[in-house]
Amino acid sequence: MRERRLNLAVLIGSTRAGRFGPVPAQWIAAEAAKRDDFDVDVIDLAQVWLPDVLPESLDRPLPQAVTDLAPWLDRADAFVIVTPEYNHSFPASLKNAIDWYVDAWKAKPVAFVSYGGMAGGLRAVADLRGIFPGLHSVTVRDSVCFPNYQEHFDAEGRPADPEGCAAAAKTMFDQLAWWGHVLSDARARQPYPG
Repeated sequence: MRERRLNLAVLIGSTRAGRFGPVPAQWIAAEAAKRDDFDVDVIDLAQVWLPDVLPESLDRPLPQAVTDLAPWLDRADAFVIVTPEYNHSFPASLKNAIDWYVDAWKAKPVAFVSYGGMAGGLRAVADLRGIFPGLHSVTVRDSVCFPNYQEHFDAEGRPADPEGCAAAAKTMFDQLAWWGHVLSDARARQPYPG
């Protein structure tokens, strides 16, 4: 076991009424909590109520909802974004959260859990992979995907294939932890210049 556990923020990206996001988010958070390298926080954007109109400059005083969430994201060493696929991409609520906290993502790794129809949210993840490098973030290669997600979980929120899902989560978490420690150590030695 490493001396320091990583602070992992699991972010539920959808705020839509009747959304499924909390189910895979709670499952992936529970998988992360089984490990000895993560302390886990689950952040539900539906409970944060971020304004959807950004100011001209983020250097001005920020709305209370934005300042309330900032410490949770700032202290995270790594992120798991849980996203559905809406209209071949990710939800606007997720992009809004990304844009409010430009500095919180810098020099930190991001992993993805997606769900949707036949594509399983992979088009949403592909779009997100294009955004995070612009924020100086690293996205890990492997993700967890639930195509036709209704078929993958039982009524209690447990995966229908627990071994396969746990194996996919382990691969993703192993990569996320490696990047999380490398980048955390680097930030401790020297502030990121971006």
